[in-house]
Amino acid sequence: MLYRNQEPDRAFEFIRDANFDIFCLQEVPEGFLARLKTLPFHIAETTDVERLSSPAERLHLVTLSRFPITNHRVIPFPEYWPILPLRTKIFVHLMRPFHWSKIKNRTNLYVDITTQDNTVRVFNLHTALTRVDLRLREFESAMAERNPHIPTIVCGDFNTVESPRVSLLNWFLGGPISDVIRYNRERIHIERCFIENELRNPLRGQVTHLFADSQLDHVLVSNSFTIKHSEVLPDRVGSDHHPIFVETA
Repeated sequence: MLYRNQEPDRAFEFIRDANFDIFCLQEVPEGFLARLKTLPFHIAETTDVERLSSPAERLHLVTLSRFPITNHRVIPFPEYWPILPLRTKIFVHLMRPFHWSKIKNRTNLYVDITTQDNTVRVFNLHTALTRVDLRLREFESAMAERNPHIPTIVCGDFNTVESPRVSLLNWFLGGPISDVIRYNRERIHIERCFIENELRNPLRGQVTHLFADSQLDHVLVSNSFTIKHSEVLPDRVGSDHHPIFVETA
């Protein structure tokens, strides 16, 4: 969504008019959340992150569904600020003019949705832009909540760094210099996690964020789904990320 989206009306129209069964958003401001609640869909939401800027700002993860949401659970992520090195804290301070800030109260969300055919567990996940090992740990902790007896969909921004253009962020944000040099290591590891959890990444290799030159955004699906079509949409609708979708059968 991008919390400072400059085209909220057009973004709202895009969501309202989209032909979807399940729609997941991250970085939803509170005012936009109130608008989403007026739409004729089932909705579940939780705190994505609380930005300790001036003023403080709470952003949300939101899952919309045409089918009933029969269960949901919010899973908190750890607070990393106390364990981050001094260089990271200085970097965040220097990046304040570019809308960086200290954050807290991060969570992820899953919902169980009852369709006409079965029940599907849908994760809405926004992993931290921080050290590689912490991002991977967050993904693995979310996947520990999978139910092996029902199909799974995992949506969200994983912030996976896989381009030399942005790999220096791994060091500034607390990681070792090896994470800068071996910038594709995170992609290799997380794709193995997908396989271990019997998930497919139909958009692998696609760029969903132009500056990062990477696939930050994902829709993963269980092997039980047949993938009919997947696409990165060209219109960012006011966000810095491209919307993505996967059509299944």
